[in-house]
Amino acid sequence: MILTRRALIGSAAALAVAPAFAAEIDTSALKPITADVVPIGRAERARRLAKAQELMKRHGIGAVLIEPGASLTYFTGVRWGRSERLTAAVLPATGTPLVVTPFFEKPSVEESLGIPAELRVWQEDESPVALIAAWARERRIDRGTIGVEETVRFFASDGLARALPQARIVSANPVVRGCRMFKTAAEIALMQKAADVTVAAYRWTVPRVREGMRPAEISALMNAATAALGGRPEFALVLLGEAAAYPHGTGKPQRVREGEVVLMDCGCTVGGYQSDISRTFVPGRAPAEVRRVWDLMAEGQRVAMRAARLGTPAGAVDDAVRAFYTGEGFGPDYALPGLSHRTGHGIGMDGHEPVNLVRGESTPLAPGMCFSNEPGIYLPGKFGVRLEDCFHMTESGPRYFSEPPASLDKPV
Repeated sequence: MILTRRALIGSAAALAVAPAFAAEIDTSALKPITADVVPIGRAERARRLAKAQELMKRHGIGAVLIEPGASLTYFTGVRWGRSERLTAAVLPATGTPLVVTPFFEKPSVEESLGIPAELRVWQEDESPVALIAAWARERRIDRGTIGVEETVRFFASDGLARALPQARIVSANPVVRGCRMFKTAAEIALMQKAADVTVAAYRWTVPRVREGMRPAEISALMNAATAALGGRPEFALVLLGEAAAYPHGTGKPQRVREGEVVLMDCGCTVGGYQSDISRTFVPGRAPAEVRRVWDLMAEGQRVAMRAARLGTPAGAVDDAVRAFYTGEGFGPDYALPGLSHRTGHGIGMDGHEPVNLVRGESTPLAPGMCFSNEPGIYLPGKFGVRLEDCFHMTESGPRYFSEPPASLDKPV
């Protein structure tokens, strides 16, 4: 997956598919493959909190403020949406976390709360930030350092700074990233299952792609297969012909044509963890230029994997791919024809997580880190090729969640 903006095109196309076509999709031959999934439990979350508290003490942070989203679910189990009514968690360096929520939302929040926590409620005429500030004063951390998770909205962080004028507000990245960037065996297992579902959905979908099909029809096939296999569809981007030359596609009408590129970029969620896999293939006889670019892009993936070694700066992976492509006449740098985006992104509970495989990223690769590997090659006005497989770092080096295709003729 390149950037979340592409969902604007992919989602709109999927919604445009004729209801009659979607109703005719028969997935009765597919059965769920997720029966053995082990969800994240209380013991795992307890270990996460312990690690977060260890990191807080190491970095001199007294507490961390988190809003709804993946990080809130990661630490507390609470699955909640953001609105003008603040629900939030505060993780202290010692002791029991705090969860604040509107009074009338308390029963719903408690349903998914997966850790011991103090739950305080606020009424519609009260300030949730004042509630947090009072708690901080009780804990005597109102004059210390408080970390704010990087996606927390301004009104919450600014409100906290105003309510606790003697506190020092800092980024919570050393704590939150320090936990979420390094996946445990339980997380890796869920990501592996999500990848397995997506690969199985590709195997069912690709042979059903026919001449004249629209992107929305192919997306509907892929999403139906994903759901039947036990995954929750997240995205199914389909780019046909020239549209594949533009990573986010185009709004122009597209149809499958023999001899032209079909680029699919799809993913799902299993147990709260995502997959992200891209495949490029050609119905019928592939032109020689497409074969050459496909083979070079496949080698680009291999170059990235060879560069992904423990202790290596994440940006060096991107550097290695660009050096290879430049030697083959593409680029240089981000110039087209060539690779116009980063080589890969972090992945886990979110489809895009820190850090990225991009020039200048100095974070060293370490066990548990997970990335996409997608050094696409794009030829404006012609076509593009993107193969994408995610991998995780182990003590012995990188390991794929999904194996790259063997050849253009065997895309799955």
